[in-house]
Amino acid sequence: MRIYKISILILIIATVNFSCEKEKDPVIKNIVINELMAVNSTIVADQNGEYDDWFELYNLTLADIDISGYYLSDNDTKTSKWKIPPGTVIKSKGYLVIWADKDTTQAGLHANFKLSSGGEELVLSNPDLSVIDEISYPAQTAELSYSRVPDGTGSFRWQNPTYNATNSSTK
Repeated sequence: MRIYKISILILIIATVNFSCEKEKDPVIKNIVINELMAVNSTIVADQNGEYDDWFELYNLTLADIDISGYYLSDNDTKTSKWKIPPGTVIKSKGYLVIWADKDTTQAGLHANFKLSSGGEELVLSNPDLSVIDEISYPAQTAELSYSRVPDGTGSFRWQNPTYNATNSSTK
């Protein structure tokens, strides 16, 4: 009789444990916003010689990742503002710079929004519009970037821009 009661108790515990709804897995961050520059007057020009706003994405993984169809926005209530074009790949542990200049007619990656020098948000979403990474950044300082140190995992801070390269640990 005692074995029967223990068996019933185990069965009840197992049933309760497996029938409870499990928490959804969080979105895995393989790609992150790594650096941004909203006041760029002399640091780096795009292929047309224009000193525009820019930001950098970073691939945290050891594999190339195709981010075609992902979205970027400067508005967390409209995350599908700019769709990353087909064939856009970030190499393993690599960087991808996107110009935020509202000039989508130029060659290369030019988003249809600008970054506010007064501060705002920058949001990266996957194709189903789940937010992968987002940052609310403060008012920008001329010719400095707002960067994660170390790349991809650190806190954001002001530093000299490291366009398409490792964010330094010194300002």
